[in-house]
Amino acid sequence: MNRYYYSSEVRDFLKESSNSILGRITDQNQFELTIQQKNAWNHQIEVLKQSLNNFPDAHLFFEYTIPRMGKRCDCILVCENQIFVLEFKCGASEFLHADKVQAIDYALDLKNFHAESHHLPIIPILVATDASAPFPQNLTFSDDKVGNCLLSNKDTLTTLIQESNDAQKESPSVDPHTWANSSYKPTPTIIEAAKALYRDHKVDAISSSGAERYNLTKTAEFIDQVIADAKASKHKSICFVTGVPGAGKTLAGLNLSTERNQVDKGEHAVFLSGNGPLVSVLQRALAEDRRNREGESLKAAKQATSSFIQNIHHFRDDYLADTSAPIEKVVVFDEAQRAWTREKAAKFMKDKKQVADFDHSEPAFLLEVMNRHGDWCVVVALIGGGQEINDGEAGLPEWFKALNEMGEPWKVFYSPNLDSSEHTQEYGLEELLPAESTPQEDLHLSVSLRSFRAENLSTSINLLISNRSKEARQIIENDLAKYPIYRTRDLNLAKIWIRNKQRGSERIGLIASAGAKRLVPYGINMNVSIEPEKWFLGDASDIRSSDFLELAASQFDIQGLEIDWSIVCWDADLRYHKNQWTHHQFKGSKWQKRNKEIDQLYLRNAYRVLLTRARQGMVIFVPEGSDEDRTRTPAFYDGTYEYLGECGITELADS
Repeated sequence: MNRYYYSSEVRDFLKESSNSILGRITDQNQFELTIQQKNAWNHQIEVLKQSLNNFPDAHLFFEYTIPRMGKRCDCILVCENQIFVLEFKCGASEFLHADKVQAIDYALDLKNFHAESHHLPIIPILVATDASAPFPQNLTFSDDKVGNCLLSNKDTLTTLIQESNDAQKESPSVDPHTWANSSYKPTPTIIEAAKALYRDHKVDAISSSGAERYNLTKTAEFIDQVIADAKASKHKSICFVTGVPGAGKTLAGLNLSTERNQVDKGEHAVFLSGNGPLVSVLQRALAEDRRNREGESLKAAKQATSSFIQNIHHFRDDYLADTSAPIEKVVVFDEAQRAWTREKAAKFMKDKKQVADFDHSEPAFLLEVMNRHGDWCVVVALIGGGQEINDGEAGLPEWFKALNEMGEPWKVFYSPNLDSSEHTQEYGLEELLPAESTPQEDLHLSVSLRSFRAENLSTSINLLISNRSKEARQIIENDLAKYPIYRTRDLNLAKIWIRNKQRGSERIGLIASAGAKRLVPYGINMNVSIEPEKWFLGDASDIRSSDFLELAASQFDIQGLEIDWSIVCWDADLRYHKNQWTHHQFKGSKWQKRNKEIDQLYLRNAYRVLLTRARQGMVIFVPEGSDEDRTRTPAFYDGTYEYLGECGITELADS
């Protein structure tokens, strides 16, 4: 299937009748053809016939598909050695910021994910056909050769293209057919992925075409077979899926819950997560996307989309009151190792729900609920390593304990990568496994796809947190050339840098440990909670949004989510002193040591999460402290700042 609705050399486009061009475009259109869309295409054809006479050798594409965004760019003009992204607003009399952002986003998507665009200049142009003639504009390029968004009306497009071409005469011309059909390797954010999957896109259309896609596809195929076998033989199965940080476990789970939500075939599926911010952000994003596409109210859109992704605690509470089998036959539990222990679940149910006799861990209760099915069901448990950041999280042993105590046997399929201490704690895997357990390599996602700029980011951060500075430095200096990481003592400088990096709809933000209680003098108050929906989805004019750079998200807010560029604000709760980490918490008016090993692990994992949230780059802000404040003396921070330098992270001022 073509990525575009229309393709032609400009010389042939100029000769072809407008009706013929429109007919070829509409023949490729798979959606309802409205009179507004037909008029828009007619208007674009008219403007382009008027504007492209000087460029007969150029090549024109209408409605070029951008799969990651689930949209199509109005027009692409491949002209000599440049790619022009033309976003038309027919009849518009002004240049709106949102329209500029859209044009820039298309250009950035091609630059980052379209193979033949990586080395080419890409120039976004917003064409508001009825706007007044724009003021004189200078074309400038960022380091990656993406130009600033130029503004045009129906009469000035020729001049803009000509001036841009004159500035790029040195480079060889681009073959338009090679360009158009080159590989497209998108890496969506989890928000983009959820929206695309909900719109019935397939996971292989929104994931890279290399090892990442193969990895995800093999995992999906194996779980599909487990579901088919369970349904045919009427038995119950559970799959334990592992993956390196950022490998797409959540993406795999979302894909499964959409693919298997086949109500007509008795295959209700749901994605469950105990990560409250993740659920609320994804639910809101899906609802807003549906509202914009369907023209319905936000309330109606929320009702339509909420069953796709649910909070695991709401699911638990619903089936505590209702003792029947759930409607769902396929359930995906995200971050299953973070489900609550019996003690924490019992305390919560007693204190918050007035249920005095609750005596199950979350894994035990959730499995009991699914076991109510008389015929078949499948549970998929997504397991993350190094992600435990809060007390009362049961870990993997509690799942196996619950399975071993079930009244009837379940078939267990597990990733061999479960056999590590971070998953099994003090136990050996053989001690935990039920009788009918089968290892399966396809249940491990081994390729990170969170940051398309740095596949080895998570590895370098693990080494940094593990006090292995030489190994971390080797990766940071040699493998992260396209992923800038800087350190600074100046928060304002960090904000200037990150704002200059932001383009289009890219998100920036401040993030810090929930225990970073002495960043208040720098304007960062971790006692003030963010509203996740507003922080991740609000625009830059909203003081609650991440882009405003005023409110910082904690590890609890941002785990499982991501932004493009981050400022990681490092406080004195985790300090590097005398060649090792020391762990602290602020109580009352002073710092106290964290002595429990599990509390120390949670803190290190908190920083591990914070340092892997940015897709494109980050600045680490470590305060200088103050000799006049005993709660933030320079000695609390200097060792950490120096250690980051030993790991190969250069100073922002040096850049």
